[in-house]
Amino acid sequence: MSLESIAVWVIVGGVAGLLAEWLIGGVNTGCIGTVAIGILGAFIGGWLFGRLGISIGSGIVNNIITAFAGAAVLLLVIRIIRRV
Repeated sequence: MSLESIAVWVIVGGVAGLLAEWLIGGVNTGCIGTVAIGILGAFIGGWLFGRLGISIGSGIVNNIITAFAGAAVLLLVIRIIRRV
């Protein structure tokens, strides 16, 4: 894995995490947590979209949308767990 691909993962994770935290709200994770939520969301979104057969296209916009969807799901689960 090259340094360039790691940088793309961090940027996509950061953008997706910020969008998800803005939409969902109520979960304050900090800068590193936001990027981590976005990167984990990319894995969750990729798995979820694959299982549902959803394909948005290709490129960076697809990666951000997929990561955002997964990050939003992850943040909802975190909010549910924190309330219990």
